[in-house]
Amino acid sequence: MLTVLETPHAIVGAAIATKVVHPALAIPLSFASHFILEKVPHWNPHLNTETEKFGRPTKRSTTIVIIDATTALVSGGYIAYRALPNTALALTILACCFFSVLPDVIEGPYFFLGLRDKAVKRWIKFQKSLQVDTEIVPGLLSQFVVIAAALWWMFT
Repeated sequence: MLTVLETPHAIVGAAIATKVVHPALAIPLSFASHFILEKVPHWNPHLNTETEKFGRPTKRSTTIVIIDATTALVSGGYIAYRALPNTALALTILACCFFSVLPDVIEGPYFFLGLRDKAVKRWIKFQKSLQVDTEIVPGLLSQFVVIAAALWWMFT
């Protein structure tokens, strides 16, 4: 959850599912897209820094995570719903949304349940090494651009 803003990841995953369609290819591409998006300059709460400093994320960051996770779930669910009655495509969309955020979901128990596993700590360090962080305004703007581009690609 270093890249806490999961909504761009989920929508890109959904876009990949709608364009690639075949789950055997779409799901791994969605997972890989997570790491590619880490290289796009973006903003997110600093859960790792807060956890190291305070023992857990701040209430502000936790609220952001809850709002964003809800937005990602609703967005992915709505896009999958639009694919119905094509159940196979709807399930592929949901799977791609999940796999596109999985690298961050793995970190959730570390930050929010206090499960300080060494393997997860190494995973966090790896993800942090990929990330390109920026200030809030340009960082959120870049994430909105990613979302807009994914929606445009998906619906054209």
